Amino acid sequence: MNYSSGYKHKEGWTTMPMPSMMRAEGAQGAVRLTKREIEVLSLIAQGFSSQEAAQNLVVSKRTVDFHLANVYDKLQVNNRVQAFRAATRMGLIPFEPSFGHTHGES
Repeated sequence: MNYSSGYKHKEGWTTMPMPSMMRAEGAQGAVRLTKREIEVLSLIAQGFSSQEAAQNLVVSKRTVDFHLANVYDKLQVNNRVQAFRAATRMGLIPFEPSFGHTHGES
């Protein structure tokens, strides 16, 4: 796996290990998320809005929403919470609880 990706938060850049493409066995076979889908889902899971994720990734909100729609379709879910739960359950993204913290604050 290739681990290297950074995200620009309001406080500055932070590095987070991100696989270039992850695959997990789902009910209908292997589920593959692209690097960008994982990046988008990880930012959304950290509490970023689509617009904030778009700004961090230097893309449009429409592009972020496009990637989210692809994630929902691949994971067979209907919303962000379901996508996050399915992706962590499948091991596609790491589960890092940060109760009381948003946007990567510690």
